[in-house]
Amino acid sequence: MTVTEKSMANAIRALAMDAVEAANSGHPGMPMGMADVATVLFSDHLKFDPKAPKWADRDRFVLSAGHGSMLIYSLLHLTGYARPTLQDIRDFRQLSSPCAGHPENFKLEGVETTTGPLGQGFATAVGMAVAERHLNAVFGDDLVDHKTWVIAGDGCLMEGINHEAVGLAGHLGLGRLNVLWDDNGITIDGKTDLSTSEDIPARYRASGWHVVSCDGHDYDDIRKALGEAEADPRPSLIACKTVIGYGAPTKQGTAATHGAPLGGEEIAGTRAALAWDHEPFVIPDDIMASWRQLGKKGAAARADWEIRLGGHAQAAEFQRRMAGDLPDGDAIKAYLEGLAQDPPKVATRKASEMALGAITEVLPEMLGGSADLTGSNNTKTSFTKPLTKDDYSGRYIYYGIREFGMAAAMNGMALHGGIIPYGGTFLVFTDYCRGAMRLSAIQNARVIYVMTHDSIGLGEDGPTHQPIEHVQSLRLMPNMLVFRPADAIETAECWMLAIQREDGPSTLALTRQGLAPLRHDVSINLCEKGAYRLKAAEGDKRVVLIATGSEVSLAMDIAATLETAGHGADVVSMPCAELFDAQDEAYKSDLLGTGGILRVSIEAGTTIGWERYTGLDGMRFGIDGFGASAPIDDLYAHFGLTVDAITPQILKKIG
Repeated sequence: MTVTEKSMANAIRALAMDAVEAANSGHPGMPMGMADVATVLFSDHLKFDPKAPKWADRDRFVLSAGHGSMLIYSLLHLTGYARPTLQDIRDFRQLSSPCAGHPENFKLEGVETTTGPLGQGFATAVGMAVAERHLNAVFGDDLVDHKTWVIAGDGCLMEGINHEAVGLAGHLGLGRLNVLWDDNGITIDGKTDLSTSEDIPARYRASGWHVVSCDGHDYDDIRKALGEAEADPRPSLIACKTVIGYGAPTKQGTAATHGAPLGGEEIAGTRAALAWDHEPFVIPDDIMASWRQLGKKGAAARADWEIRLGGHAQAAEFQRRMAGDLPDGDAIKAYLEGLAQDPPKVATRKASEMALGAITEVLPEMLGGSADLTGSNNTKTSFTKPLTKDDYSGRYIYYGIREFGMAAAMNGMALHGGIIPYGGTFLVFTDYCRGAMRLSAIQNARVIYVMTHDSIGLGEDGPTHQPIEHVQSLRLMPNMLVFRPADAIETAECWMLAIQREDGPSTLALTRQGLAPLRHDVSINLCEKGAYRLKAAEGDKRVVLIATGSEVSLAMDIAATLETAGHGADVVSMPCAELFDAQDEAYKSDLLGTGGILRVSIEAGTTIGWERYTGLDGMRFGIDGFGASAPIDDLYAHFGLTVDAITPQILKKIG
């Protein structure tokens, strides 16, 4: 007897409701509602091979509605991925299982991105679609010719980031991006008409998308809609009208199936309604065999692709980029040596632009952009022409005023592979990017955030634009490296550390104001250990001044004044606290001093957190309120960040 598509879809439904019930936690409704759509997608449209989960030319599948994680876990298991095993699914949401409450890409191959906060999976997929088009323009159809598929729910489409992502995808004409909208009309609170009356298809059409709808439980209608979406040159929204919790006799179509187990009685009724006469977690052999056979369909396409790769003139370069390996040699050695000969007095945002010029010349995988602040962030170089819908070979994206969307798209590019993305905005606007920055860190994405105007030093724009707590708050984020360089040489060194890092994101906090050169020796990367002794005490050491960025120069001036008064002072530049924290205790003790030496921190931001370096008996100079609107010199004087304001306090402390 032939296994029907409905039986295959019911296997998804059964695994979803059984796993959620066993965990007594989860969201069974979406997997049950979208099981039919997912079955058609995996059967007829998605290009994948469970035996080669990282095949470079596979289609990318993103479950943006990540609360419905049992949908993807069921699909991966049924189609033959090594994991999750059936036991993994039995242990859904338990500490030992890779089947977390929301899909996590570092736990399971086949999960392309970590989704959780609604809308971010969708926006990340936009970046994946950009990466596909860019690499296709560089390497051609033989090596890069795949699509990005997304399953998104009503919540994903309501989130503000969705508007940013939709606008960007439409503007760039990302026709390989297809979004399957689980149009079930339900959110946690109840029916969607409680909170929205938006004409969603009209919004997408207005943004340059193709829109088609289907009955999400009619296989022929689903197949027709997906085929139409694939054929259209625009990004597509497929509105799949579904019933949440499909099959549950008293709860389907209601919020009761959204975020809670169905309960034993309802599950028994669902089994009866679906004619699924099998014990929990049992998939009949014939249905499992049909799914496993479906999982083998991509093997031939992968084999053909591998033959093309083997004979391709750019095979080695393509594999290098997709592996994330940097080319041999120091990308900016000559540039650094030139800086050392004639170090300039420039803002570190300008120093960043200078370093990027050297970097983008030799690293073609660098793809940059800015959220409408190109001239302020200095993120564009002569080697990065614009990426547009008419020319995807470009390496610079004008993101518009879409900070959150930019950050999420960069995650997608990094996760797709073949690209090292970087993007800029003002440091204060990391508040808008933070959700995506956090996901960069969680999923070890190699993304570089170029955040300029890093302090009150930006001047007259005032407290709304002057970051105070931002640098320190980003330092609190696990797996985020935060660099605040003090001059052009430190800026170049920090750029190289960010590029060389393969297992997580980096943030460069850069100044608007010009900074005097402090370094001349470039024989080794002194920033590599996160902090180093820039100046050693000339007399008996009494003080260690620890500073970052624009305040390192101030620390040098204070040290000179202290030395004149007979008190030896070290100056420690700390461009990256996280890298310093990773050093051994001997290095840290030598740098910061022990015994009766006074430790003093100086940074034009919050002082909270600096006590971990100064100790409670040390001194911390910074700003613990908001900024003000005034010229830069007036601001530094007003907030007491001057030689004349700080030196007397240190002298009083050391007696």
